[in-house]
Amino acid sequence: MLNLQEFYLESNKIEGIIPDSICNLKNLGALYLSGNQFSGRVPPCLGKVTSMRYLYLADNMLNSSLPESLGSLPDLIEFNFSSNLLHGKIPIEIGNLKAATLIDLSKNDFFGMIPSTLEGLDRLISLSLAHNKLDGPIPDSFRKMLALEYLDLSSNNLSGEIPKSLEALVYLKYLNFSFNEFSGEIPTGGPFANATDQSFLSNYGLCGDSKFHVSPCVIRSPKRSKKKKAILVLGVGMLFLALALAYVFLRWRKIKKNADQADVFPVKGKHERISYYELEQATEGFDESNLLGSGSFSKVFKGILKDGTLLAAKVFNVQLEGAFKSFDTECEMLRNLRHRNLTKVITSCSNPHFKSLVLEYMPNGTLEKWLYNHNLFLDMLQRLSIMIDVASAIDYLHNGYSTPVVHCDLKPSNVLLDHEMVGHVSDFGIAKLLGAGEDFVQTRTIATIGYIAPEYGQDGIVSTSCDVYSFGIVMMETFTRRRPSDEIFTGEMNIRCWINDSFPSGIHKVVDSNLIQPGDEQIDAKMHCLSSIMKLALSCTVVTPDARISMEDALSTLEKIRLQFVNSLR
Repeated sequence: MLNLQEFYLESNKIEGIIPDSICNLKNLGALYLSGNQFSGRVPPCLGKVTSMRYLYLADNMLNSSLPESLGSLPDLIEFNFSSNLLHGKIPIEIGNLKAATLIDLSKNDFFGMIPSTLEGLDRLISLSLAHNKLDGPIPDSFRKMLALEYLDLSSNNLSGEIPKSLEALVYLKYLNFSFNEFSGEIPTGGPFANATDQSFLSNYGLCGDSKFHVSPCVIRSPKRSKKKKAILVLGVGMLFLALALAYVFLRWRKIKKNADQADVFPVKGKHERISYYELEQATEGFDESNLLGSGSFSKVFKGILKDGTLLAAKVFNVQLEGAFKSFDTECEMLRNLRHRNLTKVITSCSNPHFKSLVLEYMPNGTLEKWLYNHNLFLDMLQRLSIMIDVASAIDYLHNGYSTPVVHCDLKPSNVLLDHEMVGHVSDFGIAKLLGAGEDFVQTRTIATIGYIAPEYGQDGIVSTSCDVYSFGIVMMETFTRRRPSDEIFTGEMNIRCWINDSFPSGIHKVVDSNLIQPGDEQIDAKMHCLSSIMKLALSCTVVTPDARISMEDALSTLEKIRLQFVNSLR
C-alpha cells in the first residue's frame, strides 16, 4: 500500500512488535497505533518516513529507548508516546521537531535531565513530560517556547527553582509542577497570576504567595551577628534534642501498649511498607477533617506521609459484619489487577483489630461530586471522556484479565478523578471472580439500589452483563444529572423508562440543561452526540442480560461517538 497516507488501528488488542516494514510506507502522514498491546522497541526507521505529520503510539507496552532518528521528521506536528514503558534519556534530537505543536511523553520511565534543545520548538502548544523519573532543573530556555498553552512536568524528580523567565509564556493556560523537589520562590507574573495551589503540590521547598498554600519566603538579614546566630543554632538544637527524646519515649510507650503489631502486605508503589503508626500520623489520627468519603463497610481518609506523598487510606469498620470479607476481597482483586483506569493500591495494612488499604490519592474526588456540586461543572467532552475511562476499566475486568471480574457496584461515587480529570474505577469490596467456564455466579450480596441489573436484584445472579447494565445507568445519570433514586422516579417509572419514553425526539427534555444552552452554536453537534450516548445507554440496560451490548462493544461505540463529536466541532 505504497500510496497509503493515513493508517488507524487505535484501541484494539494488537500484540507483538511494530514491524519495520511499516517504514516502507513512504507517503504515510498519520500513524495511529495507540491503545493496543504493542511491545518491544520503537522502530528507528520511522525517522525515515519524512512525510509523517501525526505519530501516536500511546497506551501500549513499548519498552525501548526513544530513537534519536525521530528527530529527522521535519514536518511532524503531533507526537504522542505516553503511557508506555519507554526508558533512557530523552534524546536531544527532539529539539529538531520544529513543526511540532504537541509532544506527550508522559507516564513512561524516562530519566536524566530535560533537553535544553526544546527551546527551538517555538510552535509547541502542548508539552507533557509528567510521571517519569526526570531530574535536574527546568531549562531556562523554556522561556523561548512562547506558543505554549499546556505544560505538565508533574510527578518527576525535578529540582531547583521554577525559572522566573517562564512568566514570559503569556499564552500558558495550564501548568503543573506538582510532586517534584522544586525549591525557592514561586513566580507570580504571567501565567502564574492565575495558577492555583494544585499546580505546586508536594514541593516542600517552595515558598511564596499564600494562595499557593506554601510558606512565605524568608528574607534573611545580613546584619545578624555571628554570636546571635550561634545562640539561635544552639537553642534550636537543644529544642530538637528534647523533642526527639520525648518522641522516642512516647513511641516506646505506645508500642509497648499495643502489643499486636500491624502486618503490612506490600502491593505496589513507591512505599513498600506503611505501618499503622505512619497511617495514623498521616491522617492526623483518622480525623474527620480528612474524611474523603464513606461506604457500607469503610471510610476513606486523606493522608500525607512525612516525605510529602499524598495518599487515601481506606479504613474498614471491623465491627461491621462483612467488613473482613470486603477487605479480603478487595485485597485479592487489587493485588493482581493493573490498568490505567483502575485505582492504584500502594499497600495494605492489617492486624486483628485494624484493616486498611492505602490507595493513590485522587485530588479531584468523585464523579458524583462533580455532577451535583453547584460550584463544579463538567462539559460534554469531559463527561464523555470519563465514561470512556470507566468503560476501558470495566472492559479490562471482563476481557483483559486471566479470569473475568465483575465489579458489581459501579456508580458515580466509585469513579475517582485524578489531577488530569482521568476517571479511575474504585471499590472492589463486593466484586466477583468468574471461574473457568462460568458465565455467572450467584450471591446474596446486594449492591446499590438503582444501579443493579434486574436479575442481580431479584435472583442474585451476577455476570459481566450486570456491570454493563450499571454502566448504562451511570451514563444516563452523567448526562441527565438525575440520580436513579430521584424523587421523580416512582412506581413503574425509573430512569431508563424516563429516557426511553423521551427517545429520540424529546431527548432535549431529559439531558442536563447545563449542557445545551439556547443560542449555543454547537447545539446541533451536542444533540447528535447526546442522542448517540442515550441510544448506547438504552442498549446497555435492556432487561434480558443476553440482549445487552458487551462492554467491549460499548467502549468501541463511545470512542466513535467522541471522535465524531470532536470532528463536528472543528
